[in-house]
Amino acid sequence: MTVKRDFLSLLDCTADELDGLVQRAKALKALQRDGRLHRPLEGRTLAMIFQQHSTRTRVAFETGMTQLGGHAVVLAPEDTQLGRGEPIEDTARVLSEMVDIVTIRTGSHEDLIRFASSASIPVINAMTSRCHPCQLLADVLTFEELRGPLAGRTVAFVGDGYNMCHSYINAARQWGFRLKIACPEGYRPDPEFLSGSNEATLVESAREAVEGAELVVTDVWSSIGHEEEAARRREAFAPFQVTETLLDQAADDVVFMHCLPAHRGEEVSDTLLDDPRSAVWQEAGNRLHSQKALLEFLLA
Repeated sequence: MTVKRDFLSLLDCTADELDGLVQRAKALKALQRDGRLHRPLEGRTLAMIFQQHSTRTRVAFETGMTQLGGHAVVLAPEDTQLGRGEPIEDTARVLSEMVDIVTIRTGSHEDLIRFASSASIPVINAMTSRCHPCQLLADVLTFEELRGPLAGRTVAFVGDGYNMCHSYINAARQWGFRLKIACPEGYRPDPEFLSGSNEATLVESAREAVEGAELVVTDVWSSIGHEEEAARRREAFAPFQVTETLLDQAADDVVFMHCLPAHRGEEVSDTLLDDPRSAVWQEAGNRLHSQKALLEFLLA
């Protein structure tokens, strides 16, 4: 009997498996570019549970499943019994009898763990308050396309020490790059993530983080669920805005990334996304290819 695999964080795969996913994403991207059909998931169904808003993750998974020959079903809380109080464990058991794989976006990482523990089919973390591992597959793919392997490089994360920062800490551990993190006091990453990594270090300022970095990454200052704190966060994070001038302190061939959506004029200057050093549009498009590789890995 095949043992099901989940993808709840980057640590659910070995470093070799993660590298294999990135290489497979490159191959799948080439197949699509050449107009060649590849449909290994014919007859398979993906259920997507979104308890929070999504654009890139949802479109990439739904499109990707279709391109691989399968079918995707989107489930919002108001459309399901989860919205009426059905235990998440019961929903997991029911869906395990009907579909082949599930992706979940929820604010509660604990809910994701509970669902995966009760499901007999693979479960993918489509973002929680703790991690956003699917984004990292696309980010690593994008960097490799532009600059080659990420191992041994220097990466700067500037901004909120939240789910994206946590996933970058895990990525540094898995891909072997040096990570410098600059966050305001009170918004630093969970010490649990830092304690498991020898590659990630906290620094005091955005400039210190960016100096010499070959990849600079940021995220919104007020993630989903933090909207009521927006004004207070804008004040705390103001010294951590990534601008063209800040990028000038990085390596000459620096790449800038942002998982999007971006708030221009907040975590990034108004024009940074369109700077030649920015790879955000390629990064967004690579969500499709990396998530297709993940679906294939877990099912085919």
